[in-house]
Amino acid sequence: MADIRRSQTRKPEPTPDEPLLRQGRPADPVPAEKPPEPKNKVAEPGSEAESVETPETASPESGSSTTGIEKTIAESRQKKLRLLLRQCDRVMLMDFDILAMSDWPDNYTLAVARRSRDLWLFCSLLAALVFLSGMTGFVPAWIAGGGFGAFVILLLSGLPAVRGLLTSKPSYLDLVIQRRRMLQDARKHIQHLEGKEGLAWQCAQMVEFNKALRAMRFSELIALSERRVLAKHLTRREHIRLYLIYLLEAEKAYLRAEKAFFEGHQKALDKGWAPAQSSPEQSA
Repeated sequence: MADIRRSQTRKPEPTPDEPLLRQGRPADPVPAEKPPEPKNKVAEPGSEAESVETPETASPESGSSTTGIEKTIAESRQKKLRLLLRQCDRVMLMDFDILAMSDWPDNYTLAVARRSRDLWLFCSLLAALVFLSGMTGFVPAWIAGGGFGAFVILLLSGLPAVRGLLTSKPSYLDLVIQRRRMLQDARKHIQHLEGKEGLAWQCAQMVEFNKALRAMRFSELIALSERRVLAKHLTRREHIRLYLIYLLEAEKAYLRAEKAFFEGHQKALDKGWAPAQSSPEQSA
């Protein structure tokens, strides 16, 4: 049985006529083709050669996207500045002389005029008393006549036309009237500046260009302006001067905002974008 199995498993020997075949060496392996590497591929950290993306190799899509975002931001900035300039342009109509009230009578001048008025009243009453005493027979008639003459002269000197011939100093009543008139003119001018929207409240939005607008001493002015009742509450000279200081700070902020607006317009022209408004007064 073993011989039969060996005979069955043994390979048949080739005949002399058939060629003898031997096992040859294996074929050379074919190298696999590598996929083409992208031009803008960034090398991994630690590699010997790292490729850096340059503006020449950057894709046009990414450049146009960045430019579009920058243009949108610039247009939004210009729109905001144009709105601020329109809302606060009335600050340039401020009359410094009316709000400064440089001719305001000081307290010393008012005190001197009050003392002169009191002296005039005392002399007039004394002359009238002497005249009335003479009518009752308490003093001689010639003294009563002199008292009557002095009373008439003092009474005439109190008239503005006669007083102007005697002295150039204003009377106490004139100073009081001057103060009231100046205060009234200042309040009318403030009412004109504030308008229906409230100038001080709108100028507070320009705090980006002047941090002084955020001072605590201006907070009450801004609150009253927001409620459209600012002019009614400015009843003293100190209030008017505070409002003047605020408008001067707002004017600085307005000029800086206007400068930023025109710089943004020039930048838009340099970039080749659609030109922005050349003037803040023009409509959008």
